[in-house]
Order: sequence, then C-alpha cells, then structure tokens
Amino acid sequence: MIPRPLTTTMAAAAALAMFAAACGGNGSGETDAGTTDPTSSQPATTSEAAPDLEGSNVTLLTHDSFNASDDVLAAFEDETGMTLEILRSGDAGSMVNQAILSAGNPQADVLFGIDNTFLSRALEADLFEAYEPAAAADLDQSLVLDDQYRVTPIDTGDVCLNYDVAAFDELQVDPPATLEDLTDPAYAGKLVVENPATSSPGLAFLLATIATFGDGGWQEFWEDLRVNDVAVSAGWEDAYYGQFSGGAGEGDRPLVVSYASSPPAEVFFADPQPEQAPTGVIAASCFRQIEFAGVLAGTDNRAGAEALIDFLLSLEFQEDIPLNMFVFPARTDATLPDVFVEHAVVVDEPIAMDPADIHANREAWIDEWTQIVIR
Repeated sequence: MIPRPLTTTMAAAAALAMFAAACGGNGSGETDAGTTDPTSSQPATTSEAAPDLEGSNVTLLTHDSFNASDDVLAAFEDETGMTLEILRSGDAGSMVNQAILSAGNPQADVLFGIDNTFLSRALEADLFEAYEPAAAADLDQSLVLDDQYRVTPIDTGDVCLNYDVAAFDELQVDPPATLEDLTDPAYAGKLVVENPATSSPGLAFLLATIATFGDGGWQEFWEDLRVNDVAVSAGWEDAYYGQFSGGAGEGDRPLVVSYASSPPAEVFFADPQPEQAPTGVIAASCFRQIEFAGVLAGTDNRAGAEALIDFLLSLEFQEDIPLNMFVFPARTDATLPDVFVEHAVVVDEPIAMDPADIHANREAWIDEWTQIVIR
C-alpha cells in the first residue's frame, strides 16, 4: 500500500515504486513470455446461479504492490457475505514461483498480478482453472492472451522512455522522438536503463529494441548506446529515483526507462499539483505489459474464486485501479480519473512481439545483451 505521504517526493516515489513492483519490479530474472496455449483440457465456464457464499473465506494471492481502496474491498465483502483474505508474496516473480510450488494444492483461491512476461510459465504448470467472467465482453480484446480464460486481463500499463521536461528546456534540446534518436551524440550521458536480467521494465525495454531493430540491428543499437555512455541500474527504483533527474528523481540523467503512467503519478502526489507534469513520455518507445487474474487449480472454494474474478472486473474495482496501482483498467467502459485523462499517455500502437519468439529467445537475448553492454 502507499505509505502516508510525509513529503511530496516520498509520496510520488511510493506510488511509482508500487507500480513498478506490480509490473514485475526487480526480480530474480526468472521471467518468461506470455503466450496463448490452445491445449487446455478444461473449457471456460461461467456460473449460472449465484451460490450461497455467506460466511466463507476467499483468499487472493498477489504481489506486494496490490492496492485497492478500503471501501471498495469492503463492498465486495458486503455484497458476497465472504471474508476476503489477501496473501502478498513479494514481487510478481516470487508470487508465480510460490504458486507453481503449490500447484494443485494452492494456498489461495485466486492469483492476481501475473503479467505477460510470466504467463506461459504458469500455463505450462497448469496453475489455473478456466473461468470466463460475465464482463469478458467489456474487456479490451487486445489484452486477452488466453481465449480459454484460464486467466483474465485486469489492468495494463506501458513501459516507456520518460524524460525530464525542465532539463531538456534548460538544455534547449528536443527530447528524442524515437529509439534510434538515443544514439545521437546530443544524448550522450543522458540515459539510464534497467538491467533486463534483473528488472521487468529493463526486459520490456530490451524487447522493444529487438522488435524495433531486428536481429543484427538491435545489437548494433546497444553497442552505440554503450558508446553514448548509457547507464545501467539493477532495478527501476534506483534508475528512477537514484539516477533520473525528473520528477522525484535525484540524479542527473534526464532520460529513463519507466512507465506511461509516471507523469500522472508525479502530478497526483505533488502539493500543489502542477498544471503540467514534470516528466514526459516518448510514445514510440512503449512496450505493453498486462496483468491477469485466474482461479487457482485445486481451490476448495471455486464459487468464491469466480465471485472474486467477477469483482476484479467490476466497474467499481476497475475504476479504483488507476489511483491505487497507477495502471489502466482492462475494461473499455471504465471511466479514468481526470489526472490520467490529462497527463497519462495512451499508446494506441505499442511495440509488440510474438510471445513465442520471446519464450524461445529470452535467455539468449539477455546473455547477448550482457556481453554487449556490461562486458
């Protein structure tokens, strides 16, 4: 949860750090690519009658950065008669590893927070039972990576280059418009990225460069970035707060790999709130991440698990997402808060890659990147 804000900088830092952890954060590097597996032995189902759930418990396994308003969580308990227990299990990678270790005999009924960089690992481990919620038709269908609904998209966010608006104004230099621009000597010593072996946004950015430049081209691009004095941090928090100069950052580099929703977070937690965000987003650099929820196979409260999935897709919860986890809701009919409408960048065509290609090449790509950049 977001700590009580002691200062503007600390509050913004907490919100942005929460979002980074929610999308993978600094993990062990055991990421995997999302993929759609057509081989499920169990078809998607929907509940046809509302069961009596009064007095039962339903447990949600999630990452440490799950957050929702107290009144929204209370409404779920009031409406269903169930008690919601939330089991937080570190970052997204730790959560998935824990779920795989207890596959078939789960500690919880529902898992929330697995993203498209971990999804195929979970599907191969048969972690989920298929369930198609009634609100599935209201989803942005581009976010549905498993048409059997073993998992359901709940929210989405884009990993993008962010820039320090004031720093570029002072330099009287335009920020880069494309990835290729980053190799220009004008941006020497100005970029900090995260290591893809230890950071989810770092991996997403590496994938964005591979998808953009192709084999041979992406290696040359990173060689040029190395010559251009790119800085590498182990994780997002150090990159954004330790080396980036914009927003709540305390460094001297005006370019960083962060998120499309970083600018509204900076505005929302500022006091007073500025008319313009102190950071900007380079839309041509964005790579999409999607978070999912699913009914854990072996749950002894299937009806409660289905009710919880339905709740995560309810308009009440979906509209609560942006200002609690600083990501976008998966429902197309959810209303965004004003600060998102005014300051978040909506990326219509994010950089994409075939999940099968990521699955087949991820480790080799990370090893090759390490040889080029960290050697």
